[in-house]
Amino acid sequence: MTMFSKRHIGPRDHDKLAMLNEIGFESMDSLIEAAIPNSIRSSGKMKLPEAMSEQEYLDHIKEIGSKNQLFRTYIGMGYNNNLLPSVIKRNILENPGWYTAYTPYQAEIAQGRLEALLNYQTMVIDLCGLEIANASLLDEATAAAEAMIMFYNARSKESKDSVKFFVSSSCHPQNIDLIYTRAIPLGIDVVLGDHREITLDNTYFGALLQYPASDGNVFEYSDFVSKAKNFNIRIGVAADLLSLALLTPPGEWGADAVVGTSQRFGIPMGYGGPHAAFFATREEFKRHIPGRIIGVSIDVDGNMALRMALQTREQHIKRDKATSNICTAQVLLAVMAGMYAVYHGPKGIKDIANQIAAKTRNLSDLLVKKGLKQLNSNYFDTILIECDHEAQKGIEKNALAAKINLRYFENGNIGICLDETTRLKDINDIAAIFDAGSAAEIGKLNGIPSDLARKTEFMTHEVFGKYHSETEMMRYIKRLESKDLSLNFSMIPLGSCTMKLNAASELLPLSWGEFGNIHPFVPAAQAAGYREMLKNLEDYLTEITGFSATSLQPNSGAQGEYAGLMVIRAYHESRGDSNRNIALIPASAHGTNPASAVMAGMTVVVTKTDENGNIDIDDLREKAIQHKENLASLLITYPSTHGVFEENIKEIIRIIHDNGGQVYMDGANMNAQVGLTSPGIIGADVCHLNLHKTFAIPHGGGGPGMGPICVASHLAPFLPSHPVIKTGGENPITAVSAAPYGSSLVLLISYAYIRMLGDEGLTESTRIAILNANYLRTKLAGHYDTLYKNLKGMVAHEMILECRDFKRTAGIEVTDIAKRLMDYGFHAPTVSFPVAGTLMIEPTESESKEELDRFADTMISIREEIKEVENGTADAEDNVLKNSPHIAKNVMSDNWNHAYSRQKAAFPLKWIESNKFWPSVKRVDNAYGDRNLICSCPSPQEYEMIN
Repeated sequence: MTMFSKRHIGPRDHDKLAMLNEIGFESMDSLIEAAIPNSIRSSGKMKLPEAMSEQEYLDHIKEIGSKNQLFRTYIGMGYNNNLLPSVIKRNILENPGWYTAYTPYQAEIAQGRLEALLNYQTMVIDLCGLEIANASLLDEATAAAEAMIMFYNARSKESKDSVKFFVSSSCHPQNIDLIYTRAIPLGIDVVLGDHREITLDNTYFGALLQYPASDGNVFEYSDFVSKAKNFNIRIGVAADLLSLALLTPPGEWGADAVVGTSQRFGIPMGYGGPHAAFFATREEFKRHIPGRIIGVSIDVDGNMALRMALQTREQHIKRDKATSNICTAQVLLAVMAGMYAVYHGPKGIKDIANQIAAKTRNLSDLLVKKGLKQLNSNYFDTILIECDHEAQKGIEKNALAAKINLRYFENGNIGICLDETTRLKDINDIAAIFDAGSAAEIGKLNGIPSDLARKTEFMTHEVFGKYHSETEMMRYIKRLESKDLSLNFSMIPLGSCTMKLNAASELLPLSWGEFGNIHPFVPAAQAAGYREMLKNLEDYLTEITGFSATSLQPNSGAQGEYAGLMVIRAYHESRGDSNRNIALIPASAHGTNPASAVMAGMTVVVTKTDENGNIDIDDLREKAIQHKENLASLLITYPSTHGVFEENIKEIIRIIHDNGGQVYMDGANMNAQVGLTSPGIIGADVCHLNLHKTFAIPHGGGGPGMGPICVASHLAPFLPSHPVIKTGGENPITAVSAAPYGSSLVLLISYAYIRMLGDEGLTESTRIAILNANYLRTKLAGHYDTLYKNLKGMVAHEMILECRDFKRTAGIEVTDIAKRLMDYGFHAPTVSFPVAGTLMIEPTESESKEELDRFADTMISIREEIKEVENGTADAEDNVLKNSPHIAKNVMSDNWNHAYSRQKAAFPLKWIESNKFWPSVKRVDNAYGDRNLICSCPSPQEYEMIN
């Protein structure tokens, strides 16, 4: 059988020889020797299982999946079964046009995703009764913690001494745990208690409530809110989004922020994720809101265009002054949840909520009629049955025998949470566990009193009323997809982002029920298949990184950074070194690094880089010695963010260790290490891995991501725990994500990637990534300068092209090159990071020689277009670069007033004629969108104003 590596790796064997010849090497070994310092190269193979073919893997994962037991689960706690419409499953979840797209920083070729996210934001704003929403966060617990931090950062000067944050004990336990995690390093004093009994005063700055409460009770919070407002205490509410179709939205009774998960809007539970968290707030917090906001703007012709507003790459701009370290959203999942709302419309959403509420009332009536005490006077989908411990044990035994999961409280009570999939038979089966008879039909009454019921309309925009037939929905999804440039059209050469193949065989099991329909808090025996896969993956990542232990909990790269730094913090505290709070960070580091350090309670000290882009060792040594008594860590990316394997990396690490610090390695560039070296060999203490980069999880238009951390043996005891399912080391930090294993469902992808490549395939992938980068460097030499190379003239897996001189010689900005690439059918490389005015290019191992040549020809053609401006052949203002991208409407218009031809604008190279991608809008006016922030679907009146 053909091995998977032959499908994953782009260049054929004869291509590799031609590419090596172009670069000037006789063999791959000599190329790698020139690129990677000998002192850190691995001397042996990784201890990994033999590579599987694709069919062998699918048989293997099917067998593992069969070990999971699919009980009917009514645990709740923010996770619910639901029905994903097939039109969304087939056309979005299983469609590479959606799941291989990149974060929509280049708005002109991302209008489809941006519209889908605007729909999502509009849905959230309407259901929550607030004014502004972001495009999703990682999970509900993270969103709750971010609300706390937003309130903390937004305190007035008069309230700076207010450091207490009240958390209702009725919140989900994972929300409470993560609140503690985020609060402690920032000096926030969390007060846990009953909202009906707590005495508030001006020492509090904020509060968090759960709506409905974790046990299902729907509280009337107006008295609490009124008392809180007297002391200017901000109110955060973690809400069930579907319940807000029936319950009075928190924005109407005083909430300042409403957060939660949109998981029950068609997203599989997936043993914990990925799911899109929502975050809505008031207009006054728009400069403090974490994550990304999709906003309405205009293009240069004044036509409506969408873009990421305000927060775009905020961490890279503000660094340690950023409001949050969160840069990863859950875009693919937010798109699906938004489409669920579009497909069902407001009536459909309300009908689903009504049906769930009625089923819950019917079950409650059956149990009460039996003589059981139902403790929730007001409820939506969850009831709480009073039991003692002995009775609880008997009920649990009956439930397990019926293959049913309920929630068992420590005090003996039992919780039952129903959902969209619950049928009359299920209600009767649950009742039978309690020996409570059965119902003949489902009535229409529910457990929501009229004074708590929603009175206002929601989702009134026309987009939620147009696409309710499958035909129309299918066409709408396709129409949006066609506006986006994804990996299924052409190479996306983004430096540091590693946009490689997301193979179909890696992704197929995500749609299988044996992995999608499992609640994260089921008994361990029911998730035996998941547990086996997760344990294996932990072992593989530990081996690949050369470390001793791994935590899969962090569900983004930024979350992994934070988790790693919190582990370092806990290690120092365990040794009596709680004073160690200085984080040294190179000027070239990823922007999330300083933001994560601040979130972990550290003070950032920036170290210089030299003229070759390497860490300035003298400056590093000076600052390490200066802060010797307080040095906590160095955060470093390797290969460097400049795309070079620094020769002095071991000396750098020794300096930190000699001065009492720990070394955190950012795993963004791990695709240049796997099989050839490792963080453990190099000498680091902890690293995170971007599984959505090196290990093939698709970017999904800006999420899902996963950022597990791997640690040396002395840090293993501090790996994160979870309040419901035991994880972590012997002395763990509290949870960093809502689910015990983060976004478990997408971990299947990285597991598949490793199992199908094996040691040889993984190592060869790294070698080819380095080959492809150096091949492009050589092809572009003479046209563009590569800003940084090692002493032998080599780059690692990515390179930075110098573009700053073009502004002086031709008035051409790097942004002009980025937009012009769209006319050639390519997504731009990373723009102006880590060096302003440059392009950072990473081709990955998945791209063929033919595609690399096509991209090189494109870049050379653009360089010739710049020369035309330089020598006066082309007008300094009216040229193809300044006017890019060119859209079909303008190119085909009767009015063409440019000094260059339509052919040159739209078809600058011959091959484009047979494979043309048309951007749907012209260059977007970013400043207009920030000055006139609209982050929900515009009304006809607003649309007219914009246009």
